[in-house]
Amino acid sequence: MTKRKYQKKQRAEQQEQTRMRIVEATMALHEEVGPARTTISAIAERAGVQRLTVYRHFPDDAELFRSCTTHWLELNPPPQSELWSNEADPLAQTEIALRHFYAYYRDTQNMWVGAVRDVNEVTALQGPMQAFNDYLNDVRDRLRDAFGSQSTEALSHTLTHCLRFQTWHSLSEDGLTDPAMAELATRWVGAVVGP
Repeated sequence: MTKRKYQKKQRAEQQEQTRMRIVEATMALHEEVGPARTTISAIAERAGVQRLTVYRHFPDDAELFRSCTTHWLELNPPPQSELWSNEADPLAQTEIALRHFYAYYRDTQNMWVGAVRDVNEVTALQGPMQAFNDYLNDVRDRLRDAFGSQSTEALSHTLTHCLRFQTWHSLSEDGLTDPAMAELATRWVGAVVGP
């Protein structure tokens, strides 16, 4: 390999490392203070770079948030339907799904608290949050469809509420454990579908 090719490769690796430090600094600050309170200056300081370097790698907030969200979700993937879809009983399937989501929310609550609080203030956050809500709606639809003829609009609304971080957070603040929350929420679903 020629010296020039080696230097170009080394420079590209250094740029990628810098980019990743910026993304990780952004993630950490979003968890600590929330997206609305995270400044470019704080990101630069945490990443050990100048503000201009942050802007060079991420010319706008949307690109920074996209990269941050992508990396965070790689490290913290939400529960996938394979974990519960093999369960034949729809109520049991719902409880299994909720147990997984509630454990996920507990493990990742620092990020969700700030994201949910700041979503209306930070335009760049709205796309990633909508993508997660779309995922939750897909989970809701699959859980609802498992009830077959018992599937109703009221069931959809109940499942939507049960799957939301805000529901988990409220019940967690009341001191419920994740399994107790999942059991309670499954009872709500059971009451809607009836015997």
